[in-house]
Amino acid sequence: MAFRSFTLSSKFLRHSKFLSFRSLSTETETPQHLFERELYQDNKVVRLVLNAPKTRNSLSLALIESLFKELQEIDSIEKIRAVILAGKGPAFSAGHDLKELTTGKGSEYHKEVFNKCTQLLTFIQRMQLPVIAEIDGVAAAAGCQLISSCDVVVASPTSTFSVPGQRVGLFCSTPGVALVRQVPKKIALDMLLTGRSITAEEALRAGLVSRISKEGEEPRIEALKVAEEICKYSRNVTAHSGIFWK
Repeated sequence: MAFRSFTLSSKFLRHSKFLSFRSLSTETETPQHLFERELYQDNKVVRLVLNAPKTRNSLSLALIESLFKELQEIDSIEKIRAVILAGKGPAFSAGHDLKELTTGKGSEYHKEVFNKCTQLLTFIQRMQLPVIAEIDGVAAAAGCQLISSCDVVVASPTSTFSVPGQRVGLFCSTPGVALVRQVPKKIALDMLLTGRSITAEEALRAGLVSRISKEGEEPRIEALKVAEEICKYSRNVTAHSGIFWK
């Protein structure tokens, strides 16, 4: 794994909106460049940034497989205490890549995509490390399912959340299951049946979001604050904290 390391103390966190980070990947969205890797807090926190902005960070089979492999490796590194998942561009993730779900691809390929996605999301829930979703934009369909599988969700005030499959004739059945486990049934069904988006504030009230970042401040800062707090405690104790709800 190729990482770029950053060490941010609380002092630097307060001012880090002035820092800029060079991209670690090339313009070509090959599997090995579908996300960027960053290290913080003396290499105890890994921030993975989905790097397929041209497809709004859609969960293609290549991205799912690469992310799954990466998280498996990260979870085995004893020094790491937390993982942050973020997205490059205006969307955290717009869900599955619909170009991969065409009739021409065939039902077996579709099953492979959904099975691999289920494996990824199940693994996230079973990881020893807490996973923090950092949202700055759109989280839709399977992208909303992905954040529902994370332990903590930090969102910018302008972020939106939706399961809009109804609008294109593909009801978001699987994302709906994850969603209804996080928010009240009436809110989940309102989103599923109408395809409407909810705001970060609505998502916070419903229980889909843990924290909203300050106006004008990158949600990265708030996500790193959560990770910084987690790093103060034992990895083993943290790993046991999810037994009752993961």
